[in-house]
Amino acid sequence: MSARPGLVRSLRTTLEMIKFSHTLFALPFALYAAFLAADGWPKLDTLLKILAAMVGARSAAMAHNRLADRRIDAENPRTASRALPSGALSVGFVRAFLVVSVVVFLAAAASLNPLTLALSPVALGLLLFYSYTKRFTLLSHVVLGLCLALAPIGAWIAVRGSVEALPILLGLAVLFWTAGFDVIYALQDEEFDRRSGLKSIPARLGARRALVVSAGLHVAMAILLFAVWRLSGGGPILLVGIAATIAALVYQHAIVRPGNLSRVNAAFFTANGFVSVTLGLCGIADVLRR
Repeated sequence: MSARPGLVRSLRTTLEMIKFSHTLFALPFALYAAFLAADGWPKLDTLLKILAAMVGARSAAMAHNRLADRRIDAENPRTASRALPSGALSVGFVRAFLVVSVVVFLAAAASLNPLTLALSPVALGLLLFYSYTKRFTLLSHVVLGLCLALAPIGAWIAVRGSVEALPILLGLAVLFWTAGFDVIYALQDEEFDRRSGLKSIPARLGARRALVVSAGLHVAMAILLFAVWRLSGGGPILLVGIAATIAALVYQHAIVRPGNLSRVNAAFFTANGFVSVTLGLCGIADVLRR
C-alpha cells in the first residue's frame, strides 16, 4: 500500500512529461479516417483498438524521445526542469513505461488485421527514429510530421485492411501541418540549437525565414485538405472545417513574430488543438451526413 501513492505519482509525472493530452493533436484525424474508411460508423471494437494503438504508439514515442534527449534537455534552460533531467523520474521507470507502451501498441495492431500487424514494426521504428533526427538533419520537422501522418493512414488500414489514395492525402495534410507548427515551436530553441550543433530550420535559416517556410508548409496543408474534400466527395460541413482550419493557421502566423516569441504557446497549443478537433469533428459529421 505504501508503494501505491509513489507509483501513481510517478505515472502522473510521466503522463505530464510526455504531454499525454497532446494525443488530441493526431487522434481526431485518425477517427475521421476511420469514419471515411467505414463510410459511416466503424465498429466500436475497431475504434477502441485504434485508440489503444494510438495511445500506445505516441506514449512510446514520447517516452523514448525524453530518454534519448535527457542530456540535451539538461543543458537547455527551457527544458532543464523536465522530469528526467530534474530527477523527478528515474531512467529505469521511464524505460519500463516505454516497454509497456510498445506492448500496448503491438498488441492493438495485432488484434486489428494482418496488414496493421505487418506494418506495426515499421511504424514503431519510425516513431523511435525521430528522436535522433535533430542530431543530423534539419528535416527533423518533416520526420515528426510523417510520424503524425501515420495516424489517419493507420486508422484507415485498421478499418479496411488496405491502403488507398484518400488516407495518404489526409496523411500528407497532417504531415505538412505538423512540420509547419513544429518549425514555429522550434523558434524557442533557435540559439541553443545553433550553439549545441543541433539541426533545425530556425537554427539554419533564422526566425524570419523559418516562419516563411512554416507558412509555406501550412499552405500545402490547405491545398491537400481541398484535395481530400474533392476525392472523398465531401460536402459543406467539411468545407466549413477547412475554412476554420485556414483561419486558425492564419491566426497562428499572425501572433508569432521574429524577436517576439511570447505567444508561441498560444500558437502551438491553442491554435493547433482547435485545428485538429474542428477539422476532425467536421470531417466525421460530413461523413455521417452522407
